[in-house]
This record gives sequence, C-alpha cells and structure tokens, in this order.
Amino acid sequence: MTNILEYLENTIKTIKNPDKPAFVSEDKSLSFRKLDILSRSCGSYFALRSMRKQPVAVFMQKSPDTIAAFLGVVYSGNYYIPLDPDIPAFRIKKILETVKPEYIICDDVTLPIIEKWRIDTPDFNYPTALFCELSKNPIDNDMLMDIRKNAIDVDPAYVVFTSGSTGVPKGVVATHRSVIDYIENLCPVLDVDENTVFGNQSPLYLDACLKEIFPTLKFGCSAYLIPQSLFMFPVKLVEYINEKGINTICWVASALSLVAGLGTLDAAVPKSLHTIAFGSEVFPTNYYNKWRDALPETRFIHLYGPTEATGMSCYFETKKKYASDESIPIGHPFPNTEIILLDEDGNTPQQGEAGEICIRGAGLSIGYFGDSEKTAEVFVQNPQSKFPDTIYKTGDLGCRGSDGELYYISRRDHQIKHMGYRIELAEIDLMAVDLDGVSLVCTIFDDIKSKIVLYYMSDSVSKSEIKAYLKENLPRYMQPHNINKLDQMPRTPGGKIDRVELLRMHRER
Repeated sequence: MTNILEYLENTIKTIKNPDKPAFVSEDKSLSFRKLDILSRSCGSYFALRSMRKQPVAVFMQKSPDTIAAFLGVVYSGNYYIPLDPDIPAFRIKKILETVKPEYIICDDVTLPIIEKWRIDTPDFNYPTALFCELSKNPIDNDMLMDIRKNAIDVDPAYVVFTSGSTGVPKGVVATHRSVIDYIENLCPVLDVDENTVFGNQSPLYLDACLKEIFPTLKFGCSAYLIPQSLFMFPVKLVEYINEKGINTICWVASALSLVAGLGTLDAAVPKSLHTIAFGSEVFPTNYYNKWRDALPETRFIHLYGPTEATGMSCYFETKKKYASDESIPIGHPFPNTEIILLDEDGNTPQQGEAGEICIRGAGLSIGYFGDSEKTAEVFVQNPQSKFPDTIYKTGDLGCRGSDGELYYISRRDHQIKHMGYRIELAEIDLMAVDLDGVSLVCTIFDDIKSKIVLYYMSDSVSKSEIKAYLKENLPRYMQPHNINKLDQMPRTPGGKIDRVELLRMHRER
C-alpha cells in the first residue's frame, strides 16, 4: 500500500453494503458509496486544473463533507491543510500566509468569512471553491488513475498546524507512508473491525481525528462526529453514546475527566463502550478510576505520541486502578516504531533516570512546512547510530520504570498539552505583549489544577482588556484561565523571570 486512498478503494470493493453509513454528524450522513463519489468528484475538479503536489486549504465546518473534501484533495495529487471556522481569524490568516494555498475549499458558512477577508485585505487573493459545487463535478477516473501512477508514498498527504513558540503556527507535514504506518499499527491495538462504531471527539483540523477517519475507511465500520455542544452536557453525551451504539472512543483525557468530574457516571453509564483510548495529556488517576469502576469490563488504553510522529507512538493497556501517587505508563512503542531515551550527552539514561523521549520509524513526519531551520532542530541524526538515521526529539522527558515500562515525566521546555492540544506558552506571551500598553508577559501552566495562568505588567491595560484581546486572537483552548497584573515580575538570580515563583504565587492564591 502506498496511498491513503487505498483504504476507501479497497473497502468499496469488498464491503457487503456500500450504502452503510461511514461518517455521521448531527445533520449529515455519508455512506461509503457516496463518500467515494464525492471524493472523486472533488478530486477531478482540481485534477483538471493541472495542480500537483500543491497545498489546498479545507476551511469547512465539522462535517462528513469535510472528510470527503480531504480525500478529494488527495485524489487530485495534492495535499490538504485543514482549517476550522472556530479558530480566530488572526491565526487562520497566519496559516494561509505560510502555505499560500492554490485554493480554499469552503462551505456555505465559511465562504462569507473568506469574502469579507478578501474585501478587508487587498492582497488576500486565494481562489475559493464551494464544496457543494465541487461535489457535482463530473468524475474523470482515467485522470485520477494517471495521477496515482505518478504518486509515491513519501508524497505529502496533509499539513496540520500546531502552536509555535515564535507566535507563528508550525505546519507538520505528514506523508502517505507515515499515515499508513500509523494506521496499520494502531488498528490492532484498538482491535478495530467492521463492527466498530467510533465516537469522534477531536476537531477535524487536528491529527487526532486520524484515529477515527482512516480505521473507518480501512474496515468499513462507522464513525459518529459527536456534536461539540454535547460535551457541555455530559449526561446527554452519555445518552448519545448509548443511543448510537458507540463502542470505541479515542478522546483526550480532559474530555473523559469532564464526564467523571461532574459525577455523570453516577447518573448515566455509557454501556455500549468496550474500548476507551485516552491520551494527549495526563489523565488524573481519580477520574480514570471512576471510569474503570463504571465500566469494569471495558478496555482502557493509554496512548502517547506527538503530531510530528503522525499521531500516537506508544500504547499501554491498563489492567487495574491506580493510586493517587501512581502514574499510568505510556508503555511500549507500536510495531515498526522505536522509542529512545537520551540524556544531555546523547547517552541512554539508567533505569529510573530521566531522558528526552525520541522517536524513530516510518511514522515520522518529514518536518515543518517552509521551516527547514526548525525542522533541523528537532529532526536530528540519531547520536547512537553510525549510519544516516533520523529521530524526532519530542521535548518530553520520560524514564523506564522498574517494571520495564516507559513513563512520561514532564516537558523540558515551556510547551504544554492542554485539552488535547499542544501549546507553546510563548505564543500566548507574544500575542499578549503585542497589545499596546503591555510591557512584559509571562504565561505559566499549573499542571495540578490544569490551568493556564498569565501574568503581565502594564500602566494602562486592564485585565478585562487583555482578556478580550486574547479572546479575539487566540483559539479557545489557548485562553488563560487566570490573568494577573503585577507591578514587578519576580526574577531569578540570573535575571530571568522566575516561573517557579509565579507558579507558587498562583497556587497560594
């Protein structure tokens, strides 16, 4: 297999009922047959424009149609950049400035947004295409197959943007090879088959959605795109899971914590679930234990991995409850993946000692879009190899326990995982200090309370003003929970801002 589209193509050939729902949202359901048609129609539209290996932005609401648009871009021999209308305009424009897409695929909601930007910004001249019109385009299968003949597995499939320490989002470039390697090794861990019913929680502009999209295409199962509004009403969320017969979820730990923390599992139990995978952030053991008490026969799988490794790289199936002072292991790597711990000298630390988690294998992405300098910083030569051998330095610290399992310790820099999103705290700082009248900013993260806390100095800007400014310019998941104004920032003896003191101040409030 060399192309991610082969998952859908093979299923269309072998599935007993091509009209079985593949992806379902609140107001839309796409069967495998219809998904195939829409994808090929969309692909034929761009193929006719002689575009090859070019970026195409998909700026649509969360919908099965969005997935069809992703696949359509790939059919045309190009790669997609997923965007979301909930992301602030400032951030989307930064991404578009970086990739300079050949086209932006829109829906009825997002097209007016683009048109307004076009009026407000004279040099905003990216062509747009409405998906509903693309889906009516005649299919040219001969052209699509000619494109496939010239494609190889290291061609880019998509670019996903994460938070950047310079204030500019970083675009991680994944290839067909890296996606296929991930899916082929993830599916046995989750025990996916044609009877799997996924309940998707993550936005479609994050690589986390791969866990539902491509296993669904591979096995001919079904995936429900759960309405985001239901996560505000956990009892209704559980009722939705049971009503739809959802049996497998791959959620960020904070979503599971929300359900357990509000006492929902005492009132309603998602009895249809037989597999719960969690990751992207630390899952508090008290909330994990509540889930295990409610569903003692359900499989619980801890997943770990960065976007730069095209999803998850490690897994651990938990078999017990954990004490409050215990950590849930991140376990062992997927097949065809190796996890290496390196100390500052490039050596392997002793058992129990911390080292940076580094990843090698076919699942690695090929770096950051248009940023060779940043790519070279973290995609490096394996210091323990005598041949060309690229590893990705995650910036996460881990250790081997006495049980032989791998444990996550912390970040080694100011990057965090919060609500399933990877965030560079420096990006929040840079955005806040850009507001006139703000002289100094430092953002910290309280991992015990799971709160982003911003401290700033200013003679004229109020907390409400800085809150409103950040709300306008940063995604929801990057909004500080607390904003505090200081006359002076605490300093270390070396003159740096004392982040430890700021954290102490916050916890003592």
